[in-house]
Amino acid sequence: MLNNTITDLAEDNAINFREQLFKYLVHWKWFLLSAFFFFFLAKLYLRYSIPEYKSQTTLLIKREDSGGMSSELAAFQDLSMFSGAKRDLDDEIEVLKSRSLVEKTIKEGKFNISYAIEGRIKSSESYGENPVAIDFKGNIKNFFEKDTILSVKILSTKKFELFNANNSHVGNFNFGQVISSKELGDYVVNINEENAEDVNYNITIRLESIKKATNKFKSKLDVLNITKFTNVLEISFTDPVKEKAEDFLDKLVVIYNNDAIVDKNLISEKTARFINERLGIITGELDGVEKDVEKYKSKNSITDLPTEAELYIKNSSDSKKDEVIIGTQLKVVGIMIDFLKSNNNNDIIPANIVPDDNNSSSLIAEYNNLVIERNRVLKSSTTENPIVIRVNDKINSLKSSISESLNKLRSSLVIKNNAIANQGNIVNGRISQIPRQEREFRGIFRQQQIKEELYLYLFKKREETAITLAATAPISKVVDYAYSSDTPISPKRSLIYLVSLILGLLIPFSIIYILDLLDTKVKNKQDIDSNLSIPFIGDVPHSDSHNEIIQSNSRTSSAEAIRIIRTNLEFILNDVEKEKAKTIFLTSTLPKEGKTFIAINLAATIAISGKKVLLIGMDIRNPKLDEYVKLPSRGLTNFLSTKDASISDFIVKQKGYEKFDILPAGIIPPNPAELLMSKKVESMFEQLKSEYDYIVVDTAPVSLVTDTLLISKNADTFVYVVRANYLDKAFLRTPESLYKEGKLPNMCVLLNDTDTKNGYGYGYGQEEVKKPWYKKIFSFSILG
Repeated sequence: MLNNTITDLAEDNAINFREQLFKYLVHWKWFLLSAFFFFFLAKLYLRYSIPEYKSQTTLLIKREDSGGMSSELAAFQDLSMFSGAKRDLDDEIEVLKSRSLVEKTIKEGKFNISYAIEGRIKSSESYGENPVAIDFKGNIKNFFEKDTILSVKILSTKKFELFNANNSHVGNFNFGQVISSKELGDYVVNINEENAEDVNYNITIRLESIKKATNKFKSKLDVLNITKFTNVLEISFTDPVKEKAEDFLDKLVVIYNNDAIVDKNLISEKTARFINERLGIITGELDGVEKDVEKYKSKNSITDLPTEAELYIKNSSDSKKDEVIIGTQLKVVGIMIDFLKSNNNNDIIPANIVPDDNNSSSLIAEYNNLVIERNRVLKSSTTENPIVIRVNDKINSLKSSISESLNKLRSSLVIKNNAIANQGNIVNGRISQIPRQEREFRGIFRQQQIKEELYLYLFKKREETAITLAATAPISKVVDYAYSSDTPISPKRSLIYLVSLILGLLIPFSIIYILDLLDTKVKNKQDIDSNLSIPFIGDVPHSDSHNEIIQSNSRTSSAEAIRIIRTNLEFILNDVEKEKAKTIFLTSTLPKEGKTFIAINLAATIAISGKKVLLIGMDIRNPKLDEYVKLPSRGLTNFLSTKDASISDFIVKQKGYEKFDILPAGIIPPNPAELLMSKKVESMFEQLKSEYDYIVVDTAPVSLVTDTLLISKNADTFVYVVRANYLDKAFLRTPESLYKEGKLPNMCVLLNDTDTKNGYGYGYGQEEVKKPWYKKIFSFSILG
């Protein structure tokens, strides 16, 4: 069960898609015509549009951290002047796109001046090989704010005619002649004879204001980082003239590098000027401090204070040492003198304790020898011995000499000791002055040292700045100079053709879609099925001969459709009693839906099949049967309004048919509803059902009057006619309500006047009239 439901849904979706597709395919001629029209517009646009070319150059931004410093500066990497801040690529991109850089490039390259050679339809810009060239002297104020047009007509290789922006004649001039103007100042027009092959043609010279030109050029300039891992930038520029775009990019890069060098040199120059000024000041201050040092040393008899201080300390130490030695020697000499006084000439005087004195030491040695000699002699003789006496005399004499020598030695040592003491006092005095002198000298020396270090520092920086000025390198390197592609980026031919094709298909599609969206009329069976639950018995295509009645030899699509409807009705009327006529009522929602056309042709079709048929016109308010066949004025209304009249007196036989009778509606009565409510209507149908095989009744529209509902009980089936492209879908609620409420017995729906070009129609044996292709196109309505 579920599989069957899914299959049905898939089939419905497929049918719906095919119908939607066919709704557009049926208008294929309009799609084709629209596609050709937009293709022609695309060709026209491409023919006269000005192509835009893209030029690009690649630039390597040098960075110290990525090995960007040039090799010629590598030797100076240790100098602080070459260790500046790293360049940020984002900053450099903004600099390259900056308004000031673009403006300077335009001014230097004169890109705000353009030349155009006038053509029949469009003018083309001439660049590089211009027949003429204008040289503005720019000697007026606000020259770069001017925005004007000049036109030059070459008369010969020597003369030309000049027109201003208003196409007013300025005058005839010679090439190379200075032309004065209040607006533009002085300017000269020169001719390039190699490019001026012909005369008598106009050249338009456009001078754009620098603001306008900068805005235009800046909008066409783009700078991108090729990859985030490299320092390479791609600079691109679009322009109708490839050569102009390439020159602009090359000039932009040159000015960018020059500006960077100027900026760097400007800093170095200002630094050098500052250093030189400071060096002059420091040199004078340093000379003053050095003179102060000289005066202080001269005043205090100082050559080198630390050395002299060390020497004074050493002398003081030596003096103290000498004082100790001299003091010791004085004590030794005193002891010796005291020993001599107490000596009885028998004892030996100590030797080698007397300070260095050759005289005393030799006398003591001689004295000790004599004492030893005497004592040796006394061992064998007496004191009276002449030898002993003589030796004693010598001993006494030597003793006196020794005593005198020691006294002299003591006197010399005392003098020497006093001299050493005086010298020590002097040295100690000088030493006591050293802290003050050192403090005073350090203050002067500190100033000298500061000035000297500052002088040396500035001198070093001056040399570094000089090296920087002499070896300033560009901050970027051109990897690829500007080049352009031969294929324009705008307009893109393939894209234009694609857009034209899309528009060519989209415009008719949109029109058809919008018209279909706004059209709420019933179109086809799908509209019936989606809005009604009433059985559908068929549709009748549009008939050009709608006033003609179907004959036995009719082969039109309408005739075939009505035959099919006749067949379908047989299934609906299968339960009707065989002894009675099958009664078919036809009605509609509104007038002019074709129910009368269907009624008379359905009756004729049944009559052709050999059945006895009666067609009754019961739309007594607005009878239409007489539009199809010639009928008398008397009819149904006359029968109903006459008491003893016979119905057979009002029935007429249709010519050309053996078993086709018609009961006209008769005269339009003042009380149609009352007539239809009379009992004679029922008795009439009772009688007629026994006399005919089929009774076809044309009734009034149900939405306007109640006539049809009053007589509906006499019908075996109701054929509800809906006219395509006429009845609004909102009105389908009326038959749906009647069907659900059962007010019209055995209802079925018939769709009338359908479009044969949308797939309806049969045409067995119908001859098709061939038309020329152009008539088919222009006779083909977009609505079908």
